[in-house]
Amino acid sequence: MRTLHLIQVRRAGGATAFQGSKAYAWTVFALSFGLILSDYLSRQAVGAVFPFLKPVWGVSDSQLGALVSIVSLVVGVMTIPLSFIADRWGRVKSITLMAFVWCFATIACGLATSYTQMLIARAMVGFGEAAYAAAGAALLAHTFPEGKRSAVLGAFQSGGIFGSVMGVVIGGAVASQFGWRYAFFAVGAPGLLLAILYPIFVRDYEVPPLHEGESGDSIKGRLRFAEVFRQVFATRSGNFTFAAFGLQMGIPAILIAWVPTYFNRFYDYAPKKASLIAAVVVLVLGVGMLFGGGVADWLSRGRPRHRALVPAAYALISGLMLFAAFALPPGAVGLVLLIGGALFAAAHGGSAVAMLIDVTNPAVHATVTATAVLGVSLLGTAPGPYLVGLLSDVANLRTALSIAPLMSLAAAVLFLLAARYYEADIAARNAAG
Repeated sequence: MRTLHLIQVRRAGGATAFQGSKAYAWTVFALSFGLILSDYLSRQAVGAVFPFLKPVWGVSDSQLGALVSIVSLVVGVMTIPLSFIADRWGRVKSITLMAFVWCFATIACGLATSYTQMLIARAMVGFGEAAYAAAGAALLAHTFPEGKRSAVLGAFQSGGIFGSVMGVVIGGAVASQFGWRYAFFAVGAPGLLLAILYPIFVRDYEVPPLHEGESGDSIKGRLRFAEVFRQVFATRSGNFTFAAFGLQMGIPAILIAWVPTYFNRFYDYAPKKASLIAAVVVLVLGVGMLFGGGVADWLSRGRPRHRALVPAAYALISGLMLFAAFALPPGAVGLVLLIGGALFAAAHGGSAVAMLIDVTNPAVHATVTATAVLGVSLLGTAPGPYLVGLLSDVANLRTALSIAPLMSLAAAVLFLLAARYYEADIAARNAAG
């Protein structure tokens, strides 16, 4: 059977040895953050050009939704295989190649002459982005000490939201001014510079071992894929968190994809204004993600179970506010509720990833993050925008968006189930050493 080689360098006493100086660490963060901005710029700008594509090609809402969902579907299917390749070939080289692929694929979207060509180019965007979240998170987790892990990973994840904001704003503004093709050129080209700089400034690292010698010195281990699977899904709280995290992340994907069109159709905003107002909603998503993990850490000091209860509350509040926002007639109250729901829609992200890391073996943390990306893609970001488009074709977009918050309610229940087992799973993980 094929095996995965895992190596880790440790100091005496078991503390992980991290690379380089503070300046180096923050350089890695800056470049990694820049690439995740580029990642989501490329991924989400398409939502801002929906009003332009629909009359040009005469496509349905479900077809428009598929342009968003195909990226998440390919990311979900390919994230684990490509993460394994990245571990073997090298994370820095892999990240560099990924960035070139998604940037050129985004530019290809602007050259598409048919819906089918656009769909294929969007699939290639997903292929390029498939392993970046996992590889980037693993690289940052190694570069920064454990005490800063939650904050750094939460900030890294928030780059996806802020990249989405920029994608919506830039995509809508450029499409309105110069045409929809130039929107893809504008968001695809800047990432090429970061792809060139990344391997110049960032060093790779060796992946951690499953076993450690009695003296604490690093040794080579051979971790079978069956053992990887067992370790990743070893805890009940972790499994519930995988599902909850995936479902709830479908809500930000739906908002980013469809809110510009919702404002265009139901608030009668011009596409440019609709994109700008939608960007405010997406920006609020990022604020919630940026600070949600910190709030959860603060509330869970001395009470670890609260780290799981807080994201359950986030999901519940988000679901109720968004349901009310789309159920009410368009107006100021609905807009305030929409912004409030967006604030909590992605706030669970840092807590969920931290929970997964807390209850799993350090040797499989890179695979855990890849599996979390898989769950997000297959449970939330891939089906969410497409199903909303499908329901919109059957009824209308407002009705479809009113139904979508059911995902948040399901996520809240799953986080509550995770909270039931979380402390016991942490104790078992610590006892295992």
